[in-house]
Amino acid sequence: MAKLERTVNGDFYKILSKIEEGIQSGSVTASLEESSDFRSGTARCSVRVFERYSYTGGNRVSLNVTLFQNGDGPISLSAITSGGSQALFFKINTWGEEAFLDKIKELLD
Repeated sequence: MAKLERTVNGDFYKILSKIEEGIQSGSVTASLEESSDFRSGTARCSVRVFERYSYTGGNRVSLNVTLFQNGDGPISLSAITSGGSQALFFKINTWGEEAFLDKIKELLD
């Protein structure tokens, strides 16, 4: 597993849309597998789960992206990848996971 956590500023829904579009257009095999959105008062939380095939790893990799914002405060982002290992008892060959996180970094920068 690989993880990226950041605090970002901007419009919550524009950032969410940029991530959705950027991930899916960044790879022919990338797809949005599931999504969930919550609101409570001024707080909002969106969860997106993406999946794509990793050619270098020879397997499928998932990416979970969570955005959280309370009111007009900064947006907390958590991106966690999974499924990029081919080993039975320990993780090897996690290039696909790192590449998925690199795409998120590129979209945020």
